[in-house]
Amino acid sequence: MRQMLQFVRLDQAMPEKREAEARRKDFGEIYDGFTADGAGEQASRCEQCGIPFCQVHCPVQNNIPDWLKLTAEGRLEEAYALSSATNNMPEVCGRICPQDRLCEGSCVLEQSKHGTVTIGAVEKFITDTAWKNGWVKPVKPIQELKQSVGIIGAGPAGMAAAEELRKLGYQVTIYDRYDRAGGLLIYGIPNFKLEKDVVARRVKLLQDSGVTIKCNVNVGTDITFAELRKVHDAVLVATGVYKARDLACPGVGAVGVFKAMTYLTASNKKGLGDAVPDFDSGKLNAEGKHVVVIGGGDTAMDCVRTAIRQGAKSVKCLYRRDRENMPGSQREVANAIEEGVEFVWQSAPEAVLHDANNTVTGVRAVRMRLGTPDQSGRAKPEVLDGSQFVVPADIVIEALGFDPEDVPAMFGEPGLGITRWGTLKTDFRTLRTTMDGVFAAGDIVRGASLVVWAIRDGRDAAASINTALTLKRTAPKEEPLRKAS
Repeated sequence: MRQMLQFVRLDQAMPEKREAEARRKDFGEIYDGFTADGAGEQASRCEQCGIPFCQVHCPVQNNIPDWLKLTAEGRLEEAYALSSATNNMPEVCGRICPQDRLCEGSCVLEQSKHGTVTIGAVEKFITDTAWKNGWVKPVKPIQELKQSVGIIGAGPAGMAAAEELRKLGYQVTIYDRYDRAGGLLIYGIPNFKLEKDVVARRVKLLQDSGVTIKCNVNVGTDITFAELRKVHDAVLVATGVYKARDLACPGVGAVGVFKAMTYLTASNKKGLGDAVPDFDSGKLNAEGKHVVVIGGGDTAMDCVRTAIRQGAKSVKCLYRRDRENMPGSQREVANAIEEGVEFVWQSAPEAVLHDANNTVTGVRAVRMRLGTPDQSGRAKPEVLDGSQFVVPADIVIEALGFDPEDVPAMFGEPGLGITRWGTLKTDFRTLRTTMDGVFAAGDIVRGASLVVWAIRDGRDAAASINTALTLKRTAPKEEPLRKAS
């Protein structure tokens, strides 16, 4: 049995990472998994802090020190039970969470320059081992309740809420407008970060647990919101945010300018074996082309690294601040640089250039300098006069983030209140919307955010729905007034 606090003896280590030249050629995940010994050794580096800052800074409050200790001791089934008690998709979070900004970035060992415990890789190992050994079981509620919940959206928030509600015995139906469940996990995140069979087995687990999933259902068109409220005792809106922010400069309407989700969805569908005419025609295929991606978040990193794998002639990322001020994961930036992406720091597009046929030929950009901090606390970018330069481009991808769609209009339900940001208005404690029996969770409430926050919101929404439906189920029935004799 391994002792803890081994950071004084063992250096930080990640699982083996494939060479950049090899991983440029396929969409396989770039990290191998830990061996049992490797995971145990790295877990044993944990300092077992009195105040576990890793747990404090984890959105789902994973009990990280305890499952690291169990892993170090070889008690992997117990480690999985503890990990999955607070997280409905630990193997997904282990792969795609920006640990460098959350748990690992808050690790005391990282702050003391010993190198963080590789929490995400250990989390992935624990759960992959659990799947391999059959420890991941469908939900079997102690009792079946007659009350039902309808969930709109089969992304991480909706899936997490569905599992939690099934544990309590509710009848759960998920409605999703796409042809597969999983939301951005399926169509927005490339395979080299999250292979799709990882998501598919979670979807199957929900179905085996008794959750009904109805795909290709557009609420407001195929079924009205009012009908959903009649069918179910409670409704959860977990649609996410899919409205791409627009690039505000001349020339954005040129042929060859695409939104990030349009580009990523085509690539992911192709990887799933679907027919994608726009990819097959070369329209959404970067092979042999000069690609320019505008943006600095994780979606931008997904786009540049996808273009590399498609065989682009060159891939450049324009970002208006410097590397230290990028909102995306620094680990992803490092991986992109290794794979051949060129970052043009402190630059912003001024215009998209095109030829007489309105086909993209390049991006005219300007250099930026960083001034005083803005409301986000980051240095505000300012244009340097006379600093224009041109970047050749055959494809320009806008990766500027996402805003909420007009959900009340989409659902044909004006009674759903919205905030000034366009997100659904909810009570922040209960996640109740302005309509009775209707709740909301995930990005449609907090704005574009992380998968792990969507999972947390889904779990919180399930708890609030259970409270409301339990009160409804157990409330004493009023007896009719008796007429005076």
